[in-house]
Amino acid sequence: MGCRPRDAEGDRRCMTDGNDAKRRLPTQLVGAGRRSEWTQGIVNVPVWRASTILYEDMAAMGAVGDDTHHRLYYGRRGTPTQWSLADALTQLEPGAAGTLLYPSGVAAVTMALLSVLAPGDELLMVDSTYGPTRAFCARQLKTFGITTRYYDPTIGAGIAELIGERTRAVFMESPGSLTFEVQDVPAIVAAAKARGLVTLLDNTWATPLFFPAMAHGIDLTILACTKYVVGHSDVMLGSVTAAPDRWENLRATTYGFGQCVSPDDAYLGARGLRTMDVRLARHHDNGLKVARWLAEQPEVTRVLHPALPDCLGHELWVRDFKGASGLFAFELDGGDETERAALIDALELFGIGYSWGGFESLAVPADPVRTAAKWEGAGLLVRLHVGLEDADDLIADLAGGLAAFRTARG
Repeated sequence: MGCRPRDAEGDRRCMTDGNDAKRRLPTQLVGAGRRSEWTQGIVNVPVWRASTILYEDMAAMGAVGDDTHHRLYYGRRGTPTQWSLADALTQLEPGAAGTLLYPSGVAAVTMALLSVLAPGDELLMVDSTYGPTRAFCARQLKTFGITTRYYDPTIGAGIAELIGERTRAVFMESPGSLTFEVQDVPAIVAAAKARGLVTLLDNTWATPLFFPAMAHGIDLTILACTKYVVGHSDVMLGSVTAAPDRWENLRATTYGFGQCVSPDDAYLGARGLRTMDVRLARHHDNGLKVARWLAEQPEVTRVLHPALPDCLGHELWVRDFKGASGLFAFELDGGDETERAALIDALELFGIGYSWGGFESLAVPADPVRTAAKWEGAGLLVRLHVGLEDADDLIADLAGGLAAFRTARG
């Protein structure tokens, strides 16, 4: 799909490759990671399955040394199948030193954090973060003697006031995965860099297509590739792309914890990556159409979608983002959990299930957890992932769900 001009409501734009301005992002997605020595003339890099790698002799084994990046050594260090996907993801973030793959998005988050934190350190964590990230901070990081302090996602440059002597890193997720506040990433990065802190971003919602994290100064950018990179709801996968001064620590931590990804999963991730541009364009269009319709319904008090003008952080989204994905939430006007369940149960095209980013639409209840400040929502939330179905069919399905909600309320 070609690039389209961006309108006031947020149609996407293409991003040019920082290394070659003539090659735009959709072109990069098709060719990235397909080195000739890995493809050997085949369009897709084949699936190289391996545990043991055999050497011609002892001299050949000794010649490998400590630098095993993109060199056959042992299956845990990867084969051209894994290297190809990692290389492609690195190319999407000009200036990055490299990317490592993980068996899930949560594994990617945890390894990124452990590569920059040590006992006695403090982490500043956005209060709208993904639930498993919060759980890791509360359990594992606490066990390791690392303190987590949560901050309001709208804090912006004010985060400078929270930085203490033991603060080592700032973690962002923009927009948040349940309430979709857009963070002022450039302001937070500037405050963090001024104090020598490492910056991390969970960029799963936008991907590098809609938010180029490295261009905004992020040190470690994290994707739950299970979502839009894979795009077909059939693989668990995560990635961390690192700036040059964070790469060696990330690599050493990842290898030390024995993290690796199967070549079959990496192959499916690379296959999904080739079509991510056209899929995200459809998620963008469908999501906005459904969100605008929901905003007009009397049962809905507000829609939490960053591309809508009345959504918190919309002006930051306009400034920094190149598009919107299909994930957002809406708030019900009254009702209890039983009545919310009646709405979701009545949906036929929206499946009920965890995760998102696949071709299919999903609906789940959303109940925000807050530490820095109380969530001020007036009603219960429903989170939607708007998939690749026809938007009018999805709207008709939601109309039926809202009718069931009205009936349940009597």
